[in-house]
Order: sequence, then structure tokens, then C-alpha cells
Amino acid sequence: MLSWPFFTEQQTNCRYACKEWGNAMEIDNGVKRTEVADLIRTLMGGEKGRDMKRMAAEWKEKAARPTGPGGSSVVNLQRLIEEALL
Repeated sequence: MLSWPFFTEQQTNCRYACKEWGNAMEIDNGVKRTEVADLIRTLMGGEKGRDMKRMAAEWKEKAARPTGPGGSSVVNLQRLIEEALL
């Protein structure tokens, strides 16, 4: 993901995506076509791109566990339905 701080509205989201989560690369405000092309080449073939792909796979796995059968999100939703509606 390419993250432009003012395009995402909140600079905090850009910071987390780029620095903390490691699944985005930041583009400055005065971006030029050649800079975008360079970033995309880095993402598609470079080590940074492989790291970002690995991080995305980890996030996918982490999201699948609680939302799958018997996961904490499913259990909590069932409990909410039982307590609030039944």
C-alpha cells in the first residue's frame, strides 16, 4: 500500500501503516510520477516488498482466528445475542 498522509486524512493512520505495522510506504505531498514508479518497483520486487507481503499474511492470519468458528469474535457475538435478545 502506498500511503499519502493528506490523502488518508489522518496522519496517524499513515504513521501506523508505514512505521508500526510495516504494510505501507509513505509518499510526500510533492510526489512525482517517477517517484511513484520507483516505490512500486521496490514494492513489487524488493526486500521491503517481500517483508510487507509477509506482514500482510500475518495480519490476515491474525484476523482469521478470532472471526473463524469458535473464535473470540464469534463467541462474543453469540453471547451478546443470547444476553440481549433472548
